[in-house]
Amino acid sequence: MPQLTGNGFAIKRISATSEPSPSIRSGPAYAKLVDISRCIGCKGCEVACKEWNELGIEPTENFGSFQSHRDLTPDTWLLMRFNEVEVGEDVEWLIKKDACLHCAEPGCLYACPAPGAIVQYENGIVDFNQDSCIGCQMCVSGCPFDIPRFNPDTRKVYKCNMCVDRVEAGLEPACVKTCPTNAISWGTKEDMLGLADRKVEGLQARGFGEATVYDPAGVGGTHMMYVVPRGDQLEDYDLPTNPTASPGALSALHGLKKLGASTLGLGLLAAGLHYLGFGPQEPEEENTP
Repeated sequence: MPQLTGNGFAIKRISATSEPSPSIRSGPAYAKLVDISRCIGCKGCEVACKEWNELGIEPTENFGSFQSHRDLTPDTWLLMRFNEVEVGEDVEWLIKKDACLHCAEPGCLYACPAPGAIVQYENGIVDFNQDSCIGCQMCVSGCPFDIPRFNPDTRKVYKCNMCVDRVEAGLEPACVKTCPTNAISWGTKEDMLGLADRKVEGLQARGFGEATVYDPAGVGGTHMMYVVPRGDQLEDYDLPTNPTASPGALSALHGLKKLGASTLGLGLLAAGLHYLGFGPQEPEEENTP
């Protein structure tokens, strides 16, 4: 049977462990679908995220944008991004709900060297366990979407956890619950993919010929997907075209692991040869006057 956690979710993967993944799925995979064409940028989802997860209040500033903050932080797990771009002769705000996409192949988990610091559940949620986090920030380097944020005071890393406690209770995430335009939908990954295809067909019929579903295959697909009206302008939404788990960070981590194991092995070998060749070190006798 799949391994279970305290919240009752079956585990699919655990960071820095060689335990095999369970072969039996205990339930369906879930996903959020964000329809960018229906988002009005009200930031209700931002407020709901902070309120439900009891995140700290941070001062805002006027920096020439409708954004509440410049970027994600350890206390801001969800940020509405407003990108001003030229579309033909007009200027438009391209709005995107920015938060963890909960990759099916999570680069953060693969890069993490701390056992149990990152857990991926069978339902698709990727969760951080701060009690096991060592603050190395390898997960930050491993994320192709630049989502996790390091807190220098706690020496821990934080990100959206898909309101895992609400999902456990059979509820949708707080951002889904609060959206006034139904721009965010919640359900099984299969159902959300079907809904996304229908939404794209509707957008294309309205003249958005490049409308697409953002569910990148390079990370195995994601459990927060987007319906993007202007699919030929992904970079203007701050969405990477072909994201993958950061190979540099993962290669560096694996190299460090191999180097550490090799160094330890050589040290033990040298100690053993020294003992066989010279025997145990005898304490020198002190000359007394």
